[in-house]
Amino acid sequence: MSVSASLAAQSRVKKSDTVRKNIEIAVLSAPALLMFLGFVILPVFMAAYYGFFKWKGYGKPEVNGQFVGLHNYAVILSDTNFQEAFIHTMCVVVASLIIQAPLAILFALLVNQKFKGRAIIRTLIFVPYVVSEVIVGTGWSLMLQTTGAVNAVLKSWGIPGADWISDPKVAFWTLMVIITWKYIGFAVILMIAGMQSIPEDLYEAARVDGAGFWQQQWSITLPLLAPTIRIWAFMSIIGSLQLFDLVYIIWGQYVSSTAGTSTMATYMVREGRLANNYGYGSAVAVLIFLISLVIALTYQHFALNRDLEGAITTKRSRAQSKAAHKKVDRARNSEKKAMVV
Repeated sequence: MSVSASLAAQSRVKKSDTVRKNIEIAVLSAPALLMFLGFVILPVFMAAYYGFFKWKGYGKPEVNGQFVGLHNYAVILSDTNFQEAFIHTMCVVVASLIIQAPLAILFALLVNQKFKGRAIIRTLIFVPYVVSEVIVGTGWSLMLQTTGAVNAVLKSWGIPGADWISDPKVAFWTLMVIITWKYIGFAVILMIAGMQSIPEDLYEAARVDGAGFWQQQWSITLPLLAPTIRIWAFMSIIGSLQLFDLVYIIWGQYVSSTAGTSTMATYMVREGRLANNYGYGSAVAVLIFLISLVIALTYQHFALNRDLEGAITTKRSRAQSKAAHKKVDRARNSEKKAMVV
């Protein structure tokens, strides 16, 4: 067989392998793509379409509703209740990052140490995260009533209670305490996973150089934990923008607006479904989607892409280093052979 025929055969084999891999990828990813299109993309376009109508939710909007164009969006953006809900949501986003990040790192440092009872503490921290929002919201709503368990305990200690749910001065911080208690476990688990991926040799070298515990955490743990922190922050931002369950269950659809805890999601339900104006609610949903998309893309561009570029650069540098070592080894072997000859 000639060289050209051999090369042609190898080319056909490579093409067939490529086609087979592409078919496998298409078959395996098709169910997920179909579900994504059906449950994410299609509802977004439908909501965008419904947002152009004044529609009560039954029948077809073009038949049973009234086309209003961009009127719904103009009303939403000029509504002070939506503006307040937007500000409250952004406050939740920022406060969640500021409060949960240092607490998660401290808890992770604690749980990552070897001591008796570590598994119990880790479980206690993580359990609230796996409990459903309905159970958490119902339990806290009962305890936070003016005659609930929280005020009863405070009064037994001689401390006056408060109206934790209805008082605008304390309602927001009550919400932040509940959010932190509920979701801190997820952040701690991510931080622990990031810490355990750091090579122990770095800490041993730092100890040899005389670095103390906190110096090691500042110089080694925090810099190497930065990619994990950025990923958690991204997920926390998206979750805060979508916050609905806890607020709706504890504060209800009307109390949240007067207590300063309403979010864009509770505003959407209150002004859309409860007011029987699904076209308006759909327009609110589209705005929430666009706001979340802009924030997510901006964060990804300025934060997450740096981790991806660093990973690619590290992979390339490792590959280049291996190639250089192989080249040097080949050169040395050739020199040895030449000397032998």
